[in-house]
Amino acid sequence: MPSSTKVIDVLLVEDDPGDVLMTREAFEHNKVRNRLSVVADGVSAMEFLRKEGEHADAPTPDLILLDLNLPRMDGREVLQALKADAALRAIPVVVLTTSEAEEDVVRSYSLHANAYVTKPVDFDRFIDVVKQIDEFFVEVVRLPTR
Repeated sequence: MPSSTKVIDVLLVEDDPGDVLMTREAFEHNKVRNRLSVVADGVSAMEFLRKEGEHADAPTPDLILLDLNLPRMDGREVLQALKADAALRAIPVVVLTTSEAEEDVVRSYSLHANAYVTKPVDFDRFIDVVKQIDEFFVEVVRLPTR
């Protein structure tokens, strides 16, 4: 990775410990220098984003990787809440989920997701997908400044 590449804060909203581990390993394998924060449910995601409670000192993420099937508040509800919040709506959200259902794809985009990616079950392919997401959001697109 070129030394001129910027480092961004990424929030992973994922309740499956195996998928969290695979994402961390994908970051390490690809030598992704971005800072990864993880929360395990939708309520914690909104608290993190709004800097509430134990998340008072949380960084404002530059990118959110959001699973749809979450406890307490599912990813669709998180996406709806965050895109309705003027202070949060500009943060890009990549839905990263196991669901291949067309209704989930359509609903996610109608709720203003920036991308919808189905998680590969193969570890090598998963690593490649995370690398592509990182390269796109760090090296290709221009993110809003905080």
